[in-house]
Amino acid sequence: MATPFSPDRLVSILRAEGVKVVEYGSWRTHNRNHKGSFGPVNGVMIHHTVSSGTDSSVRLCYDGYAELPGPLCHGVIAKDGTVYLISSGRANHAGGGDANVLAAVVDERALPSTHKHEGSSGAADGNSRFYGFECVNLGNGSDPWPAAQLDAIERTSAAICRAYGWSAASVIGHKEWSDWKSDPTFSMADMRARIARRLGAKPTGPAPAPQYEPFPGEQWFRNAPNSPVVTAMGRRLVAEGCSAYSEGPGPRWTDADRDSFRLWQHKLGDAPAYCDGWPGPRQWDALKVPKV
Repeated sequence: MATPFSPDRLVSILRAEGVKVVEYGSWRTHNRNHKGSFGPVNGVMIHHTVSSGTDSSVRLCYDGYAELPGPLCHGVIAKDGTVYLISSGRANHAGGGDANVLAAVVDERALPSTHKHEGSSGAADGNSRFYGFECVNLGNGSDPWPAAQLDAIERTSAAICRAYGWSAASVIGHKEWSDWKSDPTFSMADMRARIARRLGAKPTGPAPAPQYEPFPGEQWFRNAPNSPVVTAMGRRLVAEGCSAYSEGPGPRWTDADRDSFRLWQHKLGDAPAYCDGWPGPRQWDALKVPKV
């Protein structure tokens, strides 16, 4: 058993293992702690999202839906290997599962078959005991698992195990926890073997610090540019909950971009005179638009 990591510690250990991390929205305080404890933690649970597209999958896991409020995991692992951190507290990802499986994880031994699920008599609360990572995949058995995504699953799991002194036996799939589930569709035995090999080596060192686009100047926006920088800006605005887009951001600067940036200016608490939708250097720097 172990105490959950602080947000800073979680970011640090992931980057030390070479994971590309994106801190999404207000993930540091976004949790379900009012519904129960998070911790002591015993392991890592891997899921798939049954969705496609990074932006929509991350937003779904952050917000949840009517029947299951978010956050739905601690991080979303995209197909390109980027890990979007969603929560550092209790999350609705595991639900009820088999206490015999939990005991095996605690003892770091072979897993028994699971015979429990959410609502079963005597089911254990997985939301309090596992870090959960949702991996973008349709879960239909034919949607591919790119090498970069599998590598990120391996590195993320190993980072947490290394920091706690756990073995790869502390990493399980949702399908190994609940007899209602089939995620993920890849072999967890093979993934644990990969994690075990990684734990036998030293971490690869911190991932490079994120690079951000410099402010291109107010006139640049007034000239209605067509640039991937505008798309990257729009994606950050969506991530911050400042979206006035009807179809999502694109490369051409439009009124939707300006309206979305105006929402960002309001979120920053700027005076009305500065909430005109035209980016300024301070507001742009605060948005942290990734370098394209």
